[in-house]
Amino acid sequence: MNNKIRFLAMVVLSIGMVFLYKCRKDDEMQPASSNNSGIINPGDDNIKGKYIVIFKDDAFPDFKGILDYEQRRALMFDAVKKYLINKNIPGIFPERVYHTVMKGFAARLNVMQFEMLQKNPEISFIEEDKIISLEPLIISSIDIPRAQTKPYGITRVGTGNGTGKTAWIIDTGIQLTHPDLNVDVPNSKSFLLSGTNSRSPNDENGHGTHVSGTIAAKNNTVGVIGVAANAKVAAVRVLDKNGSGTVSGVINGVDYVASKGKSGDAANMSLGGAVSASLDTAVARASRKGIFFAIAAGNSSANANNYSPARVNGKNIYTVSAMDNNDRWASFSNYGNPPVDFCAPGVNILSTWIGGKYMTISGTSMAAPHAAGVLLLTNGHPNTNGTVKNDPDGNPDPVVHL
Repeated sequence: MNNKIRFLAMVVLSIGMVFLYKCRKDDEMQPASSNNSGIINPGDDNIKGKYIVIFKDDAFPDFKGILDYEQRRALMFDAVKKYLINKNIPGIFPERVYHTVMKGFAARLNVMQFEMLQKNPEISFIEEDKIISLEPLIISSIDIPRAQTKPYGITRVGTGNGTGKTAWIIDTGIQLTHPDLNVDVPNSKSFLLSGTNSRSPNDENGHGTHVSGTIAAKNNTVGVIGVAANAKVAAVRVLDKNGSGTVSGVINGVDYVASKGKSGDAANMSLGGAVSASLDTAVARASRKGIFFAIAAGNSSANANNYSPARVNGKNIYTVSAMDNNDRWASFSNYGNPPVDFCAPGVNILSTWIGGKYMTISGTSMAAPHAAGVLLLTNGHPNTNGTVKNDPDGNPDPVVHL
């Protein structure tokens, strides 16, 4: 094994790529199951003692007259603290609050605090928080193209001028200074609570930067070109440099996009994992603002109905499976109609990478941004061109196209 191959092997082992998160396709919050503890869907990936608490819609004011996100966030923190004091529930310190797609908070709770909240009629449900980790996928190559290349996926689905349009990348962040990306730095934000550089939306993993290039890499003379070339990409960082995060953090990111985004924007979620009623609800409600959500189907070779947010249905929500450059089904891709809406290229996809570089990788994470770019350019009315071959569910997904 030469040095280059050894280096690439080390990269494959150390970098996570796509993140899977189980749920069902639904337009509203529908807890799939619960047990006698009152905790929805307990599992091995749960964070013991940490919970997401969701209130009924009329429990708090909407803050509709306050446009500034940070002001709304501060008001919700104060409202939650006052609520807990008024209900005589001591010792809870909210780590996060949600105020746009739904009203709620995330915090560590002991048994007494949990039971007191559970009995409160203004609480819709309580869900145990979960860890999210990116799965390692094969990295084919690291490169610095000298002249602009049009990746095969861009050729397959089409490309156009995305100037003036915005895509929100809910992921590991974006390299804010990448020369081939038009990053909306002022509107980029991190929702990590700990770790080195946790407050910066700058990508230290590579995954979010790769997704961004497929959507919107500049039409210039170097690197690659995106589907909606020259569009702005805003980093919504919910995963750290190791590709780790929490459901509560991802919900924060969706809540932020719903607060800051506008009708006609796109949001890309190349992520997922175990069943979460709160995450499902956040995505479904954010999409009602007219923001188009492109969601990776997942890389488990399984039914996407068992993963979230892949299973969430809605007018502006599109779940995307993956295929190769011959329109053949990618063996790792999740399947199922519904929830899958489209198929797109996801095998050996060349796109932007951290360090001003470019990378070729595979996954439904790479398929979803092709659809996000199409959604931007068609204002949520994507076309199709043919169907994927060998779809394991027997109902071939249509290939998304301009």
